[in-house]
Amino acid sequence: MAQEAQGILIIACGALAHDIAALRRANQWLQMDVTCLPPELHNRPEKIPGAVREQIHAARARYQSIFVAYGDCGTGGELDRVLEQERVERIPGAHCYEFLATSAVFERLTEAEIGTFYLTDFLLRHFERLVMRGLGLDRHPELLPTYFGNYRKLVYLAQSEVPGADERASAIAARLGLRYECCRTGRGTLGSSLAAAMRRHEGARPTAAVAWAQ
Repeated sequence: MAQEAQGILIIACGALAHDIAALRRANQWLQMDVTCLPPELHNRPEKIPGAVREQIHAARARYQSIFVAYGDCGTGGELDRVLEQERVERIPGAHCYEFLATSAVFERLTEAEIGTFYLTDFLLRHFERLVMRGLGLDRHPELLPTYFGNYRKLVYLAQSEVPGADERASAIAARLGLRYECCRTGRGTLGSSLAAAMRRHEGARPTAAVAWAQ
């Protein structure tokens, strides 16, 4: 006998795993399961839509609801086309930088300097693996101007207070030859988007106040 579908699955970018886990614990979203795709997919965004579709198909029979914690993330609208076909919603925004900073703050940062490279807590922790080794800059440092020549500024979008994080982000900016700014964002609209997904899953009945787990 087939098992009845229940619960909600969040299909997320691996870069958001820590933040989603913190929000899940803080809000006791016990019906929520999370599966994460490798953050390295951001170096090959054309593969994100297919990978998300594969996860949807694998999970659909086991869950009542599915929600995708990805922005467009460089897929050129292809992720949205997949999600429209699959009838699955995602968090609003072009990328995690926008929904972590909130659209208004991200727009202000972009208007101040369009040539901005953004760091999140996750990208700060894994900069060497995802950026330096991921782009081959550890083997070919001469390519650094090719990758970063059009950037003028680095903005660290800090989700949490981590000792020494500001200093490490500033050192990366200096390494890349960029001006530096720290913008303390918390988790932006990630928490409210997950809370909305939970309300839809639960039939939109009233729920307790959401803990943002800053």
